[in-house]
Amino acid sequence: MATISETEFARICDGIWADRDVIVKHNPIGTRDETLLWMLLGCLISYLALSELETPCFAGRPDAATYREAIEFVLKNRRESDFDAGKYIDQFTS
Repeated sequence: MATISETEFARICDGIWADRDVIVKHNPIGTRDETLLWMLLGCLISYLALSELETPCFAGRPDAATYREAIEFVLKNRRESDFDAGKYIDQFTS
């Protein structure tokens, strides 16, 4: 199983934050928060090479809280060390 370090997670979050205006402009899937969290989840799925069975599924229309929960779920057993992902995720929510 692939893992992620705090440094790499922070780098991904910082990259999304730096490109937030472009990401939101070209991916109008929902609110700004939803779009940025959706992007973070997508990056983690790719970075960790999750299989279809490991990728979170959503019933109905997901919101920012749903994406946040999915991100935490994906990270649950895939952190190289114990770190607080919430402090990085919080930058995407108003």
